[in-house]
Amino acid sequence: MMKPAPHLRQHPGRPLALVLPKYYPPEDKYHKRPAQPVSWFKIPLSACGLGFQLAVPNVKAAYLTTVTRFGRMRGALVLFLTFLCLCFTLFALVRRFGSPQKKWPGGDAPTLVFKREDLGRIWRWEIASGHYPSLRSIPQKLGLNAMPDNPALPPRTAPASRFKTTTHGIGARRVYLDIQSRPPSVAYPPRPVPGSVADLDIIVSHCDFSENKYVRDCLEVLRLGGGLDNGNRMRRGRMDYWKYIYIQDEESLPIPSTPNSIPERKGIIRSEHEAYLDEGFTKSRHAAWEPPLNLPPPAPYHRYSAQNHCDLEDPRLFHMYWTGPFTDKPYLAILSFLFTQNTGLHVAGQEAVHACSPQLWIWVNPGPAAVLSDSSTPDLSEQLKSNPWAAPFLHPRFQHIIQFKVWNTAEQLDSIPETRDDWRSKQTIFKSNGRVIAGAADQDSSDLANRTGSMSADMYDKLSVIMSDMARFILCHRYGGIYVDADTIFLRDWEELWGWKGAFAYRWSYHDDYNTAVLRLRKGSALGHFLLRSAVKNGFDFHPFEISKYLKEARLNNLLTRLPDAMFDPAWLNMEGYQRERPPQPFFTAFVEFFVTPLVDSGAPQALGFRGFFPGAYSYHFHNSWWTPVDPARNWPDLGPNFANATDFDDDVEDRRDLDWSTVLKRTFEGYVRGGPNMYGEYLVW
Repeated sequence: MMKPAPHLRQHPGRPLALVLPKYYPPEDKYHKRPAQPVSWFKIPLSACGLGFQLAVPNVKAAYLTTVTRFGRMRGALVLFLTFLCLCFTLFALVRRFGSPQKKWPGGDAPTLVFKREDLGRIWRWEIASGHYPSLRSIPQKLGLNAMPDNPALPPRTAPASRFKTTTHGIGARRVYLDIQSRPPSVAYPPRPVPGSVADLDIIVSHCDFSENKYVRDCLEVLRLGGGLDNGNRMRRGRMDYWKYIYIQDEESLPIPSTPNSIPERKGIIRSEHEAYLDEGFTKSRHAAWEPPLNLPPPAPYHRYSAQNHCDLEDPRLFHMYWTGPFTDKPYLAILSFLFTQNTGLHVAGQEAVHACSPQLWIWVNPGPAAVLSDSSTPDLSEQLKSNPWAAPFLHPRFQHIIQFKVWNTAEQLDSIPETRDDWRSKQTIFKSNGRVIAGAADQDSSDLANRTGSMSADMYDKLSVIMSDMARFILCHRYGGIYVDADTIFLRDWEELWGWKGAFAYRWSYHDDYNTAVLRLRKGSALGHFLLRSAVKNGFDFHPFEISKYLKEARLNNLLTRLPDAMFDPAWLNMEGYQRERPPQPFFTAFVEFFVTPLVDSGAPQALGFRGFFPGAYSYHFHNSWWTPVDPARNWPDLGPNFANATDFDDDVEDRRDLDWSTVLKRTFEGYVRGGPNMYGEYLVW
């Protein structure tokens, strides 16, 4: 049988199909066709003895391509619009990142200015001083070859892991307390035991947002473990694992030091080992290394007990920073301090106030934050006397526990060696989260530079916020103590937090960063030196996100304990849209609801009162809202006959039927000053 022609194909199951033969033009015809324009021109260049080519787009080729695909009119329009988009993108990039002060988002630029050896010295100094009462490990990258002796930790029963560096506890044993109200005193919660300590490791284990812990559950642990339930426990049985407050056993003595070496890696020489350890410690491109650390001897460790819980080297100072005239916001914060802290005002006579009594220092910057050096010291006392919100706290009964102090930026920066030699050489110290605030230095024409407080959302005093970010680190490092933002309300006694000798701040909502609205640093500590020098070398940037970055790059995170925001800011996660299926009480979806409570929830403030406001939390942070009145109907200090001259206002006012949370708390605090009990059932003795 004859085979079909080559251009005929017979497929099984299909009719005979005609397949046209392919045509292959002669090779010489390719050379006769016009050359297609290339998409890029390459321009040869040379620099420093090196040759390279710069690629430039071919406009003609782009035009022919668009015309061929879209037609003459549409192609020209597409090309024109593409050109406009490129110009706009280039302009935006230049505006956003065209100066040395601006950086790409994400903060990829390294900030480290301390060498690894000095970071190890900081760890050893803080541990030897008793500032690390935690079981968390030390990063291996620091290269510590032995477990440091830790006087703030009891001896460990389990052997240390060979895969991580831990500390060697040589301190007193811990006795965890079951704190409850005992009959017949069951109407109010008991004051914390003097010298008691809050185990922050246990609190973090119950409250860490990263481990899917709820604020509601955290507050229950804090409330019951701290004895704030007045004995009204819901029969949950034994809750030993909820005990987080302890005292140190007076019978146990410190264990002698026994060096315990960590096995070094085998099979590598010393230089390779050092190179391995140095990986990940990248120096800042904009600053030189800090000189080798010259730290003082470690601070002597003070062992707390019921008879000896006053540390004269570590005074119990609360710091607040305020700009401009006093308002109802710091007034509310001071009242909450008197209502909750163990000030000794319930005992007759000034002798009741001693070194163990906490003090509140309010640092007032009377002028704009942009004025760094003012030779004329203002008469702060006269300004306070004429201000109805501040005048009541000048009463002699409060003189040992509440002090107003003038904030002078130049004097403060000159007071510590970490900032003394650098700040005058800087073009500006108003840098926040990597950005320099424009107009900060132009005091003549800039409205921003002349503000003394936030009058509204549109007139926000950004410079004072930046100044307060810096002030808290200077104050804690210079004087010691705890810094608290002025938009914070105290909700319980902080005795156990003073007992924790380490440094701490709290978490920024759901972010893996710090929020320094509450900041605890020890006076003159190595950690404080590191934070101040890191911020100075990075343009005086004290924004909490940058502080988080300094610590992370230096492997010092664990030295500044990051506490759950449930302890100090229990509504923040709800504001961000988290945990709304099981919110704490009260349920806020916006910070302004503290001042303007929604009608559907407006029955709660008067029915629940102070005891129903985030019970268990140490404080509440209402995040600014400086311009919203705390008590619209009685917008003055209502403190009774002892302050009749300072609060001579018309008492015949008409309230709203439902009172907001801020109003209820303000009037509760004022009731204590007028003669009622505080949260622990104590009465102010005049």
